[in-house]
Amino acid sequence: MVSLRLPGIVLGVGLGGFVDGILLHQVLQWHHMLSSTDTDNIGVRYYSPLTVPGLEMNTLWDGLFHTVCWLAVLTGLALLYGRVAHGRRRVWTSRVLWGWMLVGWGLFNLVEGVIDHHVLGIHHVHGGPYQVWWDLAFLLLGAALVAGGYLLQRGGRALAPETA
Repeated sequence: MVSLRLPGIVLGVGLGGFVDGILLHQVLQWHHMLSSTDTDNIGVRYYSPLTVPGLEMNTLWDGLFHTVCWLAVLTGLALLYGRVAHGRRRVWTSRVLWGWMLVGWGLFNLVEGVIDHHVLGIHHVHGGPYQVWWDLAFLLLGAALVAGGYLLQRGGRALAPETA
């Protein structure tokens, strides 16, 4: 059987990062990579997006973040292509692939949410009086994506090498 787990998870991580970066960083402008307003208690410097130098630094780090997301998507596509030479339509419509992609997206949310929002505090999903609730909702969405993706891929059929 052809395993779509690793390509799906890596693609999901990259695409989940793009959703976060494009929607939350750029479209809604809720946060940037280094835009936390928390006090510096762990030696990390914060950059206010309300100043030109701060916005420049946040834009640079948002760009580096998007570069990592892009590399994850390219890696996931390369892994997928390496596993599948024929029957590409069947692969792209596979519940197994899309399930593992949702798992990857959820893992991105969980890791990024725990590290950046809670451990380092370098930014939050949405600042203000309810920022902890936004951060927790982000983690809950990640857990739901992992669970839903896992269940989705379990309901799919594995691809045999001769038909993939």
